Amino acid sequence: MAKNLRHLRKEGGLSQEELADRAGLNRNYIGMIEREENAPTVDALEQISVALGIDPIVFFQER
Repeated sequence: MAKNLRHLRKEGGLSQEELADRAGLNRNYIGMIEREENAPTVDALEQISVALGIDPIVFFQER
C-alpha cells in the first residue's frame, strides 16, 4: 500500500506537502505512511484517495 501511495502521489506530480494539504492531513503523516512507519486509518485512506481522485482499492492493487 505504501509503495502504491508514493507511486500515485508522484504520478500526480504532488509533493507530500501538497497531497497532505489536499487531503487535510499532516505532511509528516503522509511521509510516515509512505515509509511504512504508520498504518493509515480508513478515514485517512478515504481523504487521500479523494485528494488523488482515485478509488481507495487502487492502493491495494499489485503493480
